Amino acid sequence: MSRPQARAVIVSALSAGALLAAPACSVSWPDRAASAGPASPAASSAGKTRAPAAAPTLTEAQARSALITEADLGEPWVATEGFATWRDTMLKASTDSAECRRLLDALYAEDLFGPDARTRASTGLDDAWDGAQLRYRIVAHRPEDVDATLAWLGSLPDECGQFGATVRGGQLDVEVSEAEMPQVGDARQGLRIVLRGVSDSDEAPTLTLHLAAVRVGDDAITVTNGGLADVPADATWTAVELGAHRLEKVQKDGRQDV
Repeated sequence: MSRPQARAVIVSALSAGALLAAPACSVSWPDRAASAGPASPAASSAGKTRAPAAAPTLTEAQARSALITEADLGEPWVATEGFATWRDTMLKASTDSAECRRLLDALYAEDLFGPDARTRASTGLDDAWDGAQLRYRIVAHRPEDVDATLAWLGSLPDECGQFGATVRGGQLDVEVSEAEMPQVGDARQGLRIVLRGVSDSDEAPTLTLHLAAVRVGDDAITVTNGGLADVPADATWTAVELGAHRLEKVQKDGRQDV
């Protein structure tokens, strides 16, 4: 396929669906200098003996009670009605770089920590005004493996700062940068990922994603917040900050029934 044909395909393939009607806006994390510093991913645990997976520290009910809700984020957030259309049209992508492809695969599968990690509870919220979608998970995993994943995420702005990807026969330009995180949990990492359709016209969409992961003791939370229009940075920050504090409280409450 020639480059003009590829550009035509990306415009056609990525322009379908109600969520593709609005232009994308570039957003950044909120200014929280008083309460947050730069992200500090923990060092990889390479070379250490792999320990057996720990038993979940939370019951299913406790994990559900630690989730955030639409009430936490306020208007215009509502319970999700299903996966956004841009999930398949823009995240189901491939690239030659193994590290960058691992990132794309993890975003599409919503699986940062691999098959050994166990999702304890999850929820999805939709921005009814701008079409953004936020996905939130609580995961049980070995702390050293979570920290290794956080270290990998922290390396991506250097490894995959800018790269090209292929989706449905068309092309994407992808940019990965570090995002400021609230100083919560035991270790954390945030990324801002922008995927732009390659086109000679202005019709190809741009998808902006916030990705955040926080280890809280023997559990971790992951947050993705993405959209083709406005992506509210305050919502991402609130989900990370409030969610981590809520998970810490549930853990401290111990094994009491909830």
